[in-house]
Amino acid sequence: MNQRHGARSHEARTHRQLQPADVHNRGSGATPLHVVSEKHGYPGAHQHRSNESPPTVAPWVKRRVLLLNATFEPLTALSARRAVVLLICDKADAVHHNPEGPVVHSAGESVALPSVIRLRNFVRVPYRARVPMTRAALMHRDRYRCGYCGGKAETIDHVIPRSRGGDHAWENCVASCAPCNHRKADKLLSELGWTLRQPLVSPKGPHWRLLSTTADLDPVWLQYLGEGAA
Repeated sequence: MNQRHGARSHEARTHRQLQPADVHNRGSGATPLHVVSEKHGYPGAHQHRSNESPPTVAPWVKRRVLLLNATFEPLTALSARRAVVLLICDKADAVHHNPEGPVVHSAGESVALPSVIRLRNFVRVPYRARVPMTRAALMHRDRYRCGYCGGKAETIDHVIPRSRGGDHAWENCVASCAPCNHRKADKLLSELGWTLRQPLVSPKGPHWRLLSTTADLDPVWLQYLGEGAA
């Protein structure tokens, strides 16, 4: 009888020592950060009931912010969230304030989202002798104008077609409108009697690292990107 009672007591103690079933889903135990809702004004206000529609993404999250080096050299276009983190951590300063821009509220402070920020410490960027050619950069070089007729460019054309040995390079690619691209097909300019509106050259300048990766530019950024971007 005593043996049975002892066995039951041991099972009870073992049962009480079992870990909760969700112990592996609790993460590191750090308190998660929440952005204070502008509508309700307190942490956790973004939580919703099961019968409510999920909250929409705040418009400011989709914005891009120009990042400058400590020497005012343009580096890249950051997400708005990353820009706010750099400002809060005192790693960057706002250079161009946007009076009509959003104000991001956290539990501890409020940050006005600028259009341009600048790093406090210089970051060395690997030198590239040649700017990589991308669709965005080519459109910026030709200012979104067709190299044949001057109309609005929609596509990219190889002056010497690839089927006839043409290279995919700055010196052989041009922005083109759809009608000109269709008419030219795989012909040479000499066969059509066409001429280019301007020479095709590889762009130079530190700001082209940004232009080669960004299709849409904030007009405010142009004053920080140099003459080639204007």
